[in-house]
Amino acid sequence: MAGAQGRAGDYAEEREKAKSFLRGFYRESGAGRPQKDFPYQERLEALAQREAVALHVELDDVAEEDPALAEAVCENAKRYERLFADAVWELLPHFRRREVAQKDALDVYIEHRLLLEGRAREPGQPRPPQNQFPPELLRRFELYFKAPTGTKARVIREVKADSIGKLVTVRGIVTRVSEVKPRMVVATYSCDQCGAETYQPIQSPTFMPLLMCPSRECQTNQAGGRLYLQSRGSKFIKYQELKIQEHSDQVPVGNLPRSINVSVQGENTRLVQPGDHVSVTGIFLPLRQTGFRQLLQGLLSDTYLEAHHIVCVSKSEQELPGEEELTEEELRQITEEDFYDKLAASIAPEIYGHEDVKKALLLLLVGGVDQNPRGMKIRGNINICLMGDPGVAKSQLLSYITRLAPRSQYTTGRGSSGVGLTAAVLRDPLTGELALEGGALVLADQGVCCIDEFDKMLESDRTAIHEVMEQQTLSIAKAGILTTLNARCAILAAANPAYGRYNPKRSLEQNLQLPAALLSRFDLLWLIQDRPDLDNDLRLAQHITYVHQHNRQPPSQFQPLDMALVRRYIATCKRKQPAVPESLADYITAAYVEMRKEAWANKDTTYTSARTLLGILRLATALARLRRVDVVEKEDVNEAMRLMEMSKDSLLTDKGQPSRAQQPSELIFAAIREMLPAGGVRSVRLTEAEQRCISKGFTPAQFHAALEDYEELNVWQVNQQKTRLTFV
Repeated sequence: MAGAQGRAGDYAEEREKAKSFLRGFYRESGAGRPQKDFPYQERLEALAQREAVALHVELDDVAEEDPALAEAVCENAKRYERLFADAVWELLPHFRRREVAQKDALDVYIEHRLLLEGRAREPGQPRPPQNQFPPELLRRFELYFKAPTGTKARVIREVKADSIGKLVTVRGIVTRVSEVKPRMVVATYSCDQCGAETYQPIQSPTFMPLLMCPSRECQTNQAGGRLYLQSRGSKFIKYQELKIQEHSDQVPVGNLPRSINVSVQGENTRLVQPGDHVSVTGIFLPLRQTGFRQLLQGLLSDTYLEAHHIVCVSKSEQELPGEEELTEEELRQITEEDFYDKLAASIAPEIYGHEDVKKALLLLLVGGVDQNPRGMKIRGNINICLMGDPGVAKSQLLSYITRLAPRSQYTTGRGSSGVGLTAAVLRDPLTGELALEGGALVLADQGVCCIDEFDKMLESDRTAIHEVMEQQTLSIAKAGILTTLNARCAILAAANPAYGRYNPKRSLEQNLQLPAALLSRFDLLWLIQDRPDLDNDLRLAQHITYVHQHNRQPPSQFQPLDMALVRRYIATCKRKQPAVPESLADYITAAYVEMRKEAWANKDTTYTSARTLLGILRLATALARLRRVDVVEKEDVNEAMRLMEMSKDSLLTDKGQPSRAQQPSELIFAAIREMLPAGGVRSVRLTEAEQRCISKGFTPAQFHAALEDYEELNVWQVNQQKTRLTFV
C-alpha cells in the first residue's frame, strides 16, 4: 500500500486526475462521421438531477485514460473511493440544469438549518468546526468501482492479508442473506441547553454516542448541555450482509469449504438470493472493533469484503448469465435431423444405454409450463424417480444433471435431515434474532434438487418433500416464525429397491416400499434392472473399457454437443410458453381413460390417478418447448405417453410378463417376518402372528400348514407350549 501511495504522490493531484477523467473521457460512436460520446458526463447529469443514485466507475475506462491511476485504485481502493467521491461532489454543481423538484425530509432539514445559521452568523464568519456538515450527510450519491475485465476471480481461500485495502474479485455460492436494514452513516445531535447541532460520521459497525455538547457557548457558560440524537436529521443507508462459500470443486482434498462475509450497501442490496452463484468485486478490509470486544480479540482481526459490484454467474468459469443469444449456426447445429435423440444422447454420453431415461432427464431440465387458474397453482416442474439395481449408473446420471443444470443442489438420503432439506431456524450472529436459513430444496428454487439414496431416508424426513413435490412451497411454523417459502424445484431421486436388488418373485409394492402418496407425485418412475443378456453385456463391457482407455466416450452416430451449448439451448427453450390446443383435448382425455381401464384390469402396476394426466400434459409441453414452438402437437402427446408407457413397462418383470402368483405360505412367511422387532429378540408370539395372518384374509388351516412347512425347512422353531415362534 505504501508503494501505491508513493506512486500516487499528492492526493490533491490525484483528485484533479479523477476530475479530468470524469469530465474528459469519451468514446467514439458512429461509423461514417465519428461522434464523441461522454458517458460519465451523462451519468453525472443524472446524479445531479437525482435521476440516478449510483455511479459505477469502470476501471477499464480509467486504464484507457491513465493506466497508473487505474493501478493505484486497485492497490488502494478505499482511499481512491473517497478521492473520486470528492471529485464527483465538486463537479456536480456544473451539471445541475434545474432545481430538484422532489425533496425528501433530509433535504428540507439541511435547507432549513442553512437558512437559520445564515441569519444568525455574520457574513464572512466561518462556521464552528463541530457544526460543519460532514460530506457524508450532504452527498446523495454512491460511488462504486468495476474491476478491469482481465481480472481473474480468486478463490476465497486465496484472499489473504496481502489483499487488505485492495480491490479483489471472488467467486462462490451465496449461503446466507440477511434482511435489508437501515444503517446509520451520520448521527445528528441537538443540545438541550444551547440548541447547537453536532454531527458524528460513523465508520465502524458500532459507535459511542456523544453525550456532552462541544459548542463554544456551552463550554464558556459551563452549562453542561446534554446531546440528544435526532433521527430525522441523521442519514441512513440500506445495508445487507451476505455469506459466500467456496464452490465444492475449489475445495482441496480433506478440507472444509471456506466462507467470507460480504457487506452490501445502497443500490447493491437485494441483488442475490441464497443458492445463487455470484462473482463479487469489493475492497477487502479488517473489521474495526471497539471497546471490550477489541480487548477480547487481541491482535487478531476479522475481515470482510465491502461489495462494489455483484454479478450472478453460471457454474462454469467462462459463462455469464447475460450471454449473447444462440447464433443461427449454433441453432442449425442443434436443430438438425433427429435433434431430440441427439440432445438426449448428449446427456452423460460416457454412460452406455438408458436412451429413454436420458430423454426423460432432458425434459426434466426443460420443464413444463406453470399454470395459475384463478389463484390455484399447477406445477410445471417434472419429478422423476430412478429405481434400480446397484451398478446401473444412477448416481452418475444424478451428478451429471447437477453439473448441467444452471441451478441445482445434490444431497443423499442418509446425509440429509428434514431440516437440512427444508429450512432451519438459526440465531443471527449480527443481531441475535432468530432467522430462517433455507435448506437444499429452498436453495434449489427454480432449479433441480437431486436426492441420491432416496430409499435410505428416514420416514419422518421424507414426509418433508411431499408438499414441495406438488404445491412447490414450504410451510414453516418454527420458533414463532410462521411463513411459506418458495421451493419451485424439480426433484430427481435415485433409490435402490427394498433388500438391495429387485426381486421378481415379489410384488411391486413389496419391492419399492415407498408410500403411494409419494409415488403418485413422481411423473415418471423408472426401474432400471441389471438383467444378464449376452449381447448387451458384451457391448456394455466394450463401452466401459473404451472409456477407461481413452478417457472419452466411444464414437457413435451422434457427435455429442458441448455442455455449455446444451445449457444455453435449454435456457432459450424455457422462455417459450406453449399451450395445449382444444383439438387435442378429446384425444388426451380418451387416452387417459384407457390408461385408467388398463390399470384397473392389471392390479400389479403403479397407481394411476389424475396426477398421471397432469404428468402427460407436463411432458407434452416440455417437448413443445424443446422444439421452440407455441402450440403442443399430437406428436408431443404421443411421445409423452410413450415415455409414460415405457416407464410402466420397466416395472413389469421379464419383458412384460407379470410375476408368478405367490403361494399363501410365502405370503404368510413375509407377514410374520415383518412383525419382527428391528433389533434384539428374533421371536414373536404365536397368537399375535395368527391374528395378523387371519386379518390379512388367510384361514387358520393355511396358517398352520405354513407353520409346519417352514419348521421342516428349519427356518423357524415353535416351542413345546406352542406360544412363541423363534427364527433360526
